[in-house]
Amino acid sequence: MNKAQLVEKLAAKTGLSKKDAYKAVDGIVDVITATLVSNEPVNLTGFGKFEVRSRKATTRINPQSGQKFKVPAKVVPAFKPGKNLKEIVAKKAKKR
Repeated sequence: MNKAQLVEKLAAKTGLSKKDAYKAVDGIVDVITATLVSNEPVNLTGFGKFEVRSRKATTRINPQSGQKFKVPAKVVPAFKPGKNLKEIVAKKAKKR
């Protein structure tokens, strides 16, 4: 599902116009992004948790040349699904 499809389904489910649904989706993404940039988690009970995780610096090997190179430490966004989301997805997967 892409953003346009998400907006379309949100508009149909909530009765919002597509224009308002776009604003809602953009607003949610902006708020989550700003919160993660400030290094705070976003908890959506039953759905999951968006958070920032730190990765250590590592040394890797280029498989083509065998040459070693360093990957610097960095901070990345992450999502951890909630219990309810996991259960719903697992139930739907069993039915397939």
